[in-house]
Amino acid sequence: MTPRQSYVLLCSIGVFCFLSYNLVRMPVLSLFAESLGAGPEAIGMIVSASTLTGVFLKLPSGALSDIYGRRILLRIGVLAFGVPPFFYPLVSDTATLTALRFMHGLATAIFAPSALATVAELYKERRGAALGTYTACTQAGSLLGPVIGGWLYYQAGFPTTFVTAGIFGAIALVIFFSLRLNPPPPRGEKGMGPLIADMLKGFRIVAKNTRVLVTSTTDGAKMIANGALMAFLPIYGLSVGLNPGEVGLLFGVQGITSFFSKPIMGRVSDRVGRKPLILAGLCICAVTFVLIPHATWFPVLLLLSAGFGYGEAVVTSSTSAFVADLSELKTLGAGMGMQGTIGDIGHASGPLLAGFLIASLSYQNAFALIASIQLTAAALFWLTMRKCA
Repeated sequence: MTPRQSYVLLCSIGVFCFLSYNLVRMPVLSLFAESLGAGPEAIGMIVSASTLTGVFLKLPSGALSDIYGRRILLRIGVLAFGVPPFFYPLVSDTATLTALRFMHGLATAIFAPSALATVAELYKERRGAALGTYTACTQAGSLLGPVIGGWLYYQAGFPTTFVTAGIFGAIALVIFFSLRLNPPPPRGEKGMGPLIADMLKGFRIVAKNTRVLVTSTTDGAKMIANGALMAFLPIYGLSVGLNPGEVGLLFGVQGITSFFSKPIMGRVSDRVGRKPLILAGLCICAVTFVLIPHATWFPVLLLLSAGFGYGEAVVTSSTSAFVADLSELKTLGAGMGMQGTIGDIGHASGPLLAGFLIASLSYQNAFALIASIQLTAAALFWLTMRKCA
């Protein structure tokens, strides 16, 4: 199988996996949790639960893909996308829903680092464009998920929505069996001891790379805002008179903007460099994010959601490629795992932080404080890259 064929199949798998995942997650999950009696703090915890799985597992799973090869980790990840949605209709309380979200989080925790590392290996010379196109494909699934999910919930209720998500995950699994990747590197030693030693070696190499850590931190700051929107934009939208279908369109337009922007901005980052785009993207995210809770008119909310999606695309298309550029070949999976871990820390803390801030302050003040985190991360990135230049 040629690299291009592998790449096309991997992009196709990404579309269906993230379509399934986000059909459950936005805006349906927050509304489902609220229907079970969850308050703002509990909704924040439920939404962030799946991301917390990634906090603990993305770095180890990326390191394991460096050791055992990408295919086995990808297989486990695809299974974790497809199976959990079928269990959501059986949930009747928030504790069970939280536990299921932890399990569903295995999907992105295991799949994402291996998929990104695979793309970075397939296209060493044009990583920005390749990673931008791949993440655009996953974003295509992410944008279709909320639109389809919001419409299905509005028309048919929660059970039909969840079963549909499981069907899309099953399609991704069928496509996966056509994917052929290079075999993993041979391992001379067997057993748990050598495995742990190899993983720790990868951890140490990545942890000592200051530029990888700081670049990953910028991605984490962006994901704090993303997680806050994922959890509370549905609730805010309904509070200003939108229906669930319109709320789904807010996430949809955000995804559409990212879908068209990521490949373009990936190519731009290959030509002009990653650093200016990371800084610009963070600033765009901060400005649009802080304005959202000041808007009540649906067209304005659509415009702001699109602006945030563009800023997110600018950041993401550059950070993944920059981390790959800065990582050693033998620890590429660990580097992607580190970025994913820090990103998931931000994504998990976003709903939690927003939940507590909204409960004690207001939407406007809570969003302003979260926007300031993105600007702080931009300043830290600029200072670090200037020092390390």
